[in-house]
Amino acid sequence: MWQKLLSSIAVAAMLIAPAFSADDDATWDGLQKVKSKRMDSAYLLPGADFRVYNKLMLDPIQVSFQKNWERDINRSKRTAGGRITAEDADRIRQQMSDGFREILAAAYAKAGYEVVVAPGYDVLRLTPVLVNVYINAPDSMQAGRSYTFTVEAGEATLALEARDAETNQLLGRAVDRRRTGDTGRMTWTTSVTNRAEFERMFKSWASILVDAMTVLKEESPIAAKAPKK
Repeated sequence: MWQKLLSSIAVAAMLIAPAFSADDDATWDGLQKVKSKRMDSAYLLPGADFRVYNKLMLDPIQVSFQKNWERDINRSKRTAGGRITAEDADRIRQQMSDGFREILAAAYAKAGYEVVVAPGYDVLRLTPVLVNVYINAPDSMQAGRSYTFTVEAGEATLALEARDAETNQLLGRAVDRRRTGDTGRMTWTTSVTNRAEFERMFKSWASILVDAMTVLKEESPIAAKAPKK
């Protein structure tokens, strides 16, 4: 199981690695790049037929922060009591993972998909990963109020992998980076407003992914693009 989770994180890291340019690569692991109006990059398997999938499996959502996030946040704290600990970071990861998964499951269920825990011929397996997460006013468990003035609450990148749950055939990948609450003006950011802003972002991603399933069913089987001459 841990090998699978680490593999998911590796996929996400590759999706956003500086050396990887989604705009320049037309194919990736047998997938071909497709146009997406609402995601930064998307790749699909030619010939894939999404019409069969009426059920979904959602893997646990792995969450990782930007490099040195904890160190940078703690530099801005005036007292040791308000600093973020490793335990705080783990708690925030789990809260984000559980919250996003709950929002995704609810969105798919509302759209008529059954969320299951076992593979089947009509089950699509989704592995969402949140990477490069940055939170401007994280909530520590220490006493005192946690707040700061920021233009936005933070940002995150969603990397998603879709597979046939029964055969494990890779069918698609997508990546999208978003910032929360970009109002253009300084606002008082707290742990409460952080959660609200990230929840709005998660709901936006959930809506995009549910709508994408409708489009994929309409366009199935996925046509192969002619190679460039």
